[in-house]
Amino acid sequence: MAIAGNPKKMAQDIADGYHMLTPPMLKSYTPVDLKTIIVNIGIVSRELRQELIPTDDVMAIKARNMKLSRLNQAEIVIQAYCKKRRISI
Repeated sequence: MAIAGNPKKMAQDIADGYHMLTPPMLKSYTPVDLKTIIVNIGIVSRELRQELIPTDDVMAIKARNMKLSRLNQAEIVIQAYCKKRRISI
C-alpha cells in the first residue's frame, strides 16, 4: 500500500499524536515507503528543533519534547521492524 497523502503531513500527524505506527500496520508499506516515512520524520524533527521557544515557556518546551519523543519512537519502531524483516532502508 502506498502512503496515502503527503508523507510530511503523515510525519506531522505522528508528532501531534494523531497517527501511530505499529508493526502490523507497517506490513502494508513497501521498503521505499518506509524509507520515505523515515526521511520525512527526520525533516519534521529538524523543523521542531529549529523552533525558538523562550526558556520560561515550560508548556511549549514540554509540547515540543513530546512531539520529538513521538517521532523518535516511530523511527525506532520502523527500524526494528525493518531489522526483523531484513529490509534495508
